[in-house]
Amino acid sequence: MKQKVIAAYDKLARDYEKNVDTASGFNAYYERPAMMQQLPQDMNHLAVLDAGCAAGWYTEQILTRGAQVTAIDLSPNMTAACKRRVGDRAQVFTCDLAGPLPFEEDAFDLIVSSLTLHYVDDWDLALQEFRRVLKPGGCLLFSVHHPFMDFTHFNRPDYFAHELLSEVWHKQESGPVEVTFYRRPLQEIINTTAAHFRIESIIEPQPSADFKQDPEASAWYDKWFDRLSTHPHFLIIKAKKNE
Repeated sequence: MKQKVIAAYDKLARDYEKNVDTASGFNAYYERPAMMQQLPQDMNHLAVLDAGCAAGWYTEQILTRGAQVTAIDLSPNMTAACKRRVGDRAQVFTCDLAGPLPFEEDAFDLIVSSLTLHYVDDWDLALQEFRRVLKPGGCLLFSVHHPFMDFTHFNRPDYFAHELLSEVWHKQESGPVEVTFYRRPLQEIINTTAAHFRIESIIEPQPSADFKQDPEASAWYDKWFDRLSTHPHFLIIKAKKNE
């Protein structure tokens, strides 16, 4: 599984670097506005881990708000793209969330993980490590596929199954790429997170109307706005480590 994820996202790295910020409405106009709304405007003096940084959009945004950022990703091509984006303003390196993290205890005030954890089979180890490297009172903010979306989109027979799924993405730079990830029911997502953190918010985002008049966004809004306003596609959880 790990090698499949690396191979897929190494192929997708150029697309993420060149096109995702505007060409992918699910990122630009749906997931990102909802996630950024949960972050403080002033992040001065905060140490932040971008866990699954891809081509560095969140890394750059969090840097702009004043934080000290460490960015990690499983794909070497993605971390290279992130480095091109932010230069030496952040520490960026390749790292596997499915194993021990190379950080000291209580190293970060905040962990942001965007659309990454559904590539990890065993959340217990990943969340244990997140908890270990967060300072007391630190915050974890992550987004994943909504289990209702995966269940219906893939027409699965058993909602409660924890299972491996795959689909082919057709992208401008890479062409067709098979992407593989895990689906799990909502109760597993909530209960596993709650075993390690105190959950503060569960957010089922609806598309932001802020960009609706943007000419680059109009086609995406015409196709998806009504659907995503009534059928959640992603799930966001905000949780804290106890003091």
